[in-house]
Amino acid sequence: MPEDPDPDRLRALEARIAKVKGAAPAGRASTGNGFSQGELAWRMVIELVSGMLLGLSIGYGLDWVFGTMPIFLVIFAVLGFIAGIKTMLRTSQQMATDQDKAAGKPAKLGD
Repeated sequence: MPEDPDPDRLRALEARIAKVKGAAPAGRASTGNGFSQGELAWRMVIELVSGMLLGLSIGYGLDWVFGTMPIFLVIFAVLGFIAGIKTMLRTSQQMATDQDKAAGKPAKLGD
């Protein structure tokens, strides 16, 4: 038995396996254009947390400059939370629109 496998036989075997599985041949790699639901969920979580952190940091910075510790921190934390929620809603609306387009459904009146 030879030490190294024959590359031509391996390619032929891979092509036969791909044909049986119904997959694309080994020479063509599929490009994943879509995102999984988990990736989209993490995107929305990151949008919410980044809005909160941005609001908290701006509020803390203004409180540190003006010497009024909790006032701007609370105000900008709430504003950051609202901005994060709005961004999440916009993302979910875009995802629903993309999903409707992929399914062939007509666009809604607000789109």
